[in-house]
Amino acid sequence: MSGAQLGGLGLGLFACLLGVGGVFAAIRRYRRRSEIASTFGQTGGVAYTVIQMGCSGILFVGGLGLVVVALLVKR
Repeated sequence: MSGAQLGGLGLGLFACLLGVGGVFAAIRRYRRRSEIASTFGQTGGVAYTVIQMGCSGILFVGGLGLVVVALLVKR
């Protein structure tokens, strides 16, 4: 495995890790904020959570794509 492949693999795994962390952070924030439901709903908390989870999911899928490309590319 070449250095470029290892770099792509490492970057992809890091992106996956950030994506999974973002999804867990969104879930945790949603649970914590739902305890104060009166202000949570008025400030658009559900929309914020959905957007954060969507962006984190895209980051995770992009990381998987980088890993796949790094493993499939032959010099």
